[in-house]
Amino acid sequence: MNRLARLLLLICLAQTARAADVDTVSIRSDKMRRAYKCVVITPSSYKSGTQRYPVVYLLHGAGGDYANWVKNVPVVKELADAYQCMIVCPDGAVTSWYFDSPVDSSMRFETYVSKEIPAYIDQHYQTLPEPAHRAIAGLSMGGHGALFLAIRHSDVFGAAGSMSGGVDFRPFPKNWDIAKRLGPPGTDGTNWTDYTVIKQVESLKPGTLSLIIDCGVKDFFIDVNRDLHKKLLLAGINHDYTERPGEHNWAYWSNAIKYQLLFFHQFFQ
Repeated sequence: MNRLARLLLLICLAQTARAADVDTVSIRSDKMRRAYKCVVITPSSYKSGTQRYPVVYLLHGAGGDYANWVKNVPVVKELADAYQCMIVCPDGAVTSWYFDSPVDSSMRFETYVSKEIPAYIDQHYQTLPEPAHRAIAGLSMGGHGALFLAIRHSDVFGAAGSMSGGVDFRPFPKNWDIAKRLGPPGTDGTNWTDYTVIKQVESLKPGTLSLIIDCGVKDFFIDVNRDLHKKLLLAGINHDYTERPGEHNWAYWSNAIKYQLLFFHQFFQ
C-alpha cells in the first residue's frame, strides 16, 4: 500500500471513529422505583433523516456497569456505524444477574431489561421495534442474562449472543452474589436450577431464536458452555458455537464482540 492510500485509510478510520454518537441517559424502572444510567450509541446517519435502526442490547458482567463496553472496547462505536445499528448498554446493578430476584424485591432486572428499557428506547429513538430487528448479547454475567432473557422473551428479542457466559452458575455457589439474588443454592444447586440458562433451553423450540455462543478455552466457564452446546445439539437447536484461545478478560471480549455484531448484522438483513 503506497503512502497516499495509507493516509486515506487513516482519514477514513478517524472519521469513522468520530461518527457514532454516544449518549448517557437515565431510564426509570417503575417496578424498582428508581432509575439507572444507560449508554446509547447511534450511528452517524442517525443525525440526518428519519431512518429507523435495529438495536443490539449489550450487557456487562458482574462487577461492571453501563459504561464498561464503551470504555473498555471503544471499537463498538465504529461497529455501530459500520453495521448501521444502535447499541444500548444497560446497567445491571453490579450483580443483578438480569433476573427478577425471588428474595429481593429491589432486583427486578428481567422486567427492566426485557420490557422497561426496550419500551423507553423505542419511544425515544428511531428504532425498528420488532424481534427481527432486536438482539441482545453480553459477557460473563451478561452472557447469562442475554440468553436467559431472549429465551424467556422471544417476543422481544429475535437473536442473542453470549461471550464467556455464566450459563450455569451452580458450580460456583460462593461467587458473584448469586446467593443474595436467589437464596441458598440447596443440594448441588437445585434451588438455583430454574434460573440457569442451561435449564431454560429446555423450553426453547427450534427456529425461535438465532444464537451465537463463544468462550475462551482457558476460561473458568468453558465447561458449562460446552455442556450448553451439547444440550442445544441434542435438542436440535441451531446455533453458532465457537471456542478460541483466550481467558475471562477484556482482551477476549474485545475480539469476540466483532464476531457477535457481524452475526447480528447478518440476522437483521
